[in-house]
Amino acid sequence: MPPPGTHDQVVPILDFGSQTAQLIARRVRDAGVYSILVRPSITPEELRAMNPAAIILSGGPASVFEPGAPDFNPQILDLGVPILGICYGMQLAARHMGAAVTPASHREFGRASLSILNDDPLLRSVPDRTTVWMSHGDQVSGLEAASLVPLAATSTCPFAAVRSNDPQRPFVGVQFHPEVTHTPHGADILRNFLYEIAKCRGTWRMADFAAEQTIAIRVRVGGDRVICGLSGGVDSAVTAALLHRAIADQLTCVFVDNGLLRKNERTLVESTFRDHFRADLRVVDASRDFHSDLAGVLDPQEKRRRIGARFIKVFSDAATGVKGARFLAQGTLYPDVIESGHGHAGHSAGIKLHHNVGGLPKDLPFELIEPLRELFKDEVRKLGEVLGLPDQMVWRHPFPGPGLAVRVLGEVTPERLDIVRECDEILLEEIIAADLYRKTSQVFAVLLPVQSVGVMGDGRTYEHVAAIRAVETQDFMSADWSRIPYAVLERVSSRIINEVRGVNRVVYDISSKPPATIEWE
Repeated sequence: MPPPGTHDQVVPILDFGSQTAQLIARRVRDAGVYSILVRPSITPEELRAMNPAAIILSGGPASVFEPGAPDFNPQILDLGVPILGICYGMQLAARHMGAAVTPASHREFGRASLSILNDDPLLRSVPDRTTVWMSHGDQVSGLEAASLVPLAATSTCPFAAVRSNDPQRPFVGVQFHPEVTHTPHGADILRNFLYEIAKCRGTWRMADFAAEQTIAIRVRVGGDRVICGLSGGVDSAVTAALLHRAIADQLTCVFVDNGLLRKNERTLVESTFRDHFRADLRVVDASRDFHSDLAGVLDPQEKRRRIGARFIKVFSDAATGVKGARFLAQGTLYPDVIESGHGHAGHSAGIKLHHNVGGLPKDLPFELIEPLRELFKDEVRKLGEVLGLPDQMVWRHPFPGPGLAVRVLGEVTPERLDIVRECDEILLEEIIAADLYRKTSQVFAVLLPVQSVGVMGDGRTYEHVAAIRAVETQDFMSADWSRIPYAVLERVSSRIINEVRGVNRVVYDISSKPPATIEWE
């Protein structure tokens, strides 16, 4: 990300490792104020140099009582800048101010009913009773010693929102999570903090991000060359477009045919990027190497590691003929970073390894450029529109970096890849025909590592099972399964079973994220 000082106003967020830390940043940006995640160990001097309009302390998975739990310099509370503490962030700040933090007699996880106790700008326009999302086992007590007053409570948390009475410490805290959609008035509370308390102007837009990143890329790259991996997905397309705007002919795009692609993917990528970008595009067919690496591998993390290692090796080989290649650009997004356990605090729970985040070898011969690393998918689409990319690129459904290897559960073979490709193609054809493509966020087929008994004609079959996955989401950190009409599901199932040799059963995945992830592996 570019230096915060380049912005008219900035709200740094101390990231204590919460899975929803970047959601806070996204809500702040949605309100028109630039925000950035920073490490908890940031110094008061570094924050002061940013001239922040406000500061937010995120939640986190740790307890304040745990040895080595992330903390922050309490002198930050004396900067005179409005500060909002959320969950763990509220507890840390309150303890530094003199209050107590104790294990709650009743832990709160999930929805809770909040009652407003005192009128305050933080809770303006929020109903006297409203629903909030809780996720905590500790809570704050002993407010008097910290000059804190209660603003709201739940049945088991008497101090669910607080405010400092000390004018030198304009602090407010909430024990719940206003950043998640499960808190209906959470966006109102964050906007109240930004506009009523911090007096922000709300002038930041995605066009500003594009301009700032363009300058940052030019400064960092200088006269060197950048290699950008293209996959055909929106993330790599937007990354390439941003780089092309910044450095033009210093960019070399490399498309690796890993044999794990959707049907006709290679043809689409070659025609689209050569015609649209007029860029130096080099196509490398390494499908045999990838297939060989994956032979006999069942563990999904091992699949990702091997794909990541081979991916970088192919790039290294491709870079041999690119004079002055120093950087490798990737379309890594923030959900990839968080799910891989690489948050700013170093305390995020690792959910799965992304080949372009945690699977890179230590002897990587390039410096990484990841200009989308702090963005969510919907923000990337907005950036793509700002950069002038066509709708068919910007709104294409996401495709995982490891490709169909994580949609073929169990061993990956050319035969099983062909089956899932055909299933996926039929599914997408029917979704598009039913005008559901833009109404869903991600739709794909999965080949399960089981077989089932069936009857075709007068004979018994024992063949593969295909699963259909369709989700709706704003940010891909959480998602709900799509209510595809039965008639569409019926057509998809009938076509797959009749047209894809080797499949005799189709099932529909109705799991939400969490607890499931969007991809199966």
